[in-house]
Parts: sequence; C-alpha cells; structure tokens
Amino acid sequence: MSEDLIQFKVTGEVQGVNFRHYTQKEAQKLGLKGHCYNHDDSSVQGVAVGPEDKIKQFRAFLQKGPSAAEVHSVELIKESKGASKEEIDKALGGTKGFEVRR
Repeated sequence: MSEDLIQFKVTGEVQGVNFRHYTQKEAQKLGLKGHCYNHDDSSVQGVAVGPEDKIKQFRAFLQKGPSAAEVHSVELIKESKGASKEEIDKALGGTKGFEVRR
C-alpha cells in the first residue's frame, strides 16, 4: 500500500500546552509513523507517514490542536504522495512508531 509523507510546521501558542503529546496520541490513533519536536522558533515541527486518508485526518487535527493550544498556521514544508521507501526511511530516521523528540 502506498504511503504519503508530510513534513509540517505548526505556529501559534503550541509550546507549553502539551501539543506534542496530543499530536503523538492522534498519530498513534491513526496508525501513523513519524515524530514531532519543539523548534527554537517556538513552533512545533515534525514528520508523519501513512495512508492518504489518515494523513488527511492528521492534518485536520494539526489545524486545531488540543484545547489549550492556539494554532495560527500549519505549513507543509514537504508533501510527498506515494513516497518512496528511501524517502520515508530518511525522513523517519529509524523511528518505528510516532515519537516526541526533545
């Protein structure tokens, strides 16, 4: 089955409000692989890989985030439909599930 890959950047009030934790929970619920982390510019950035319909649901979650967050924008730094195995492996960097990175 073909998998899509997105690299995302979420800006707004997204640090210090458990955004990464809830992002991980949502990704796990959807069966996605990837990771997210707090960036120095106060955004949350990450990578997600999975079937197109699950990525679409994940993107909808990123737009609103958890209740304590205030999302201003979601930027897709990269979007690859039907990503190659090599592209996915490089983006995941050894991640098996979906993890929060520090």
